[in-house]
Amino acid sequence: MDVKAMASHSSMSGSSELAPTRTTLLERLRNLQDHASWQQFFDTYWKLIYCAAIKSGLSDQEAEEVVQETIIGVARNMETFEYRPESCSFKGYLMHITRRRIIDRLRKQGRRPLFVPLAPGASTGTSDPGIQVVDEAAGNAFVQVWNEEWEKNLMDAALERVKKAVKPEHYQIFYLYGVKKMPLKKVCELLNVSAAKVYVVQHRVARMVKREVQVLAKL
Repeated sequence: MDVKAMASHSSMSGSSELAPTRTTLLERLRNLQDHASWQQFFDTYWKLIYCAAIKSGLSDQEAEEVVQETIIGVARNMETFEYRPESCSFKGYLMHITRRRIIDRLRKQGRRPLFVPLAPGASTGTSDPGIQVVDEAAGNAFVQVWNEEWEKNLMDAALERVKKAVKPEHYQIFYLYGVKKMPLKKVCELLNVSAAKVYVVQHRVARMVKREVQVLAKL
């Protein structure tokens, strides 16, 4: 699986469906043959996993391998996975799997893992015996990286989904004026639109993005 090629292929598929609820998507993933739902899952999280791996000291190729291994790991456990947000968020679950794969990749390369597990028998806070907690300092450092990337990923995923759901011209208006902060006059001249249209489109698309972020953040 070529991670970037898969992401590129998906971005060109043009699906207009926005993010399903967290529970709905996770339930769909129990069916390993539901390729559309697994593609949605990949589209939402591959960049998060990749960036966390890169910031942990892995190369581009190694980070792509971590993405593949993490997605495969989730798939293998999905049939028996129970989503209990009150005790363990999916965000935390995915973080632990990703960190474990990063440690494995560093060890395979003969490099000392940045996040060294504690002695066997330490409480993991999870029923998965393959996931171990790391020492507090290193663990906190990775959690901080993960949280930062999680927030960035929420916005990126929301923008990508909204981009597929609105007219290209409308997304371009929103992107230039709302994201890139291009002056109103320049946007109007560049796209040959009125100021009123820019304001209306900006407001509507921004609301869609905010809604998507809220849905994605519930995981």
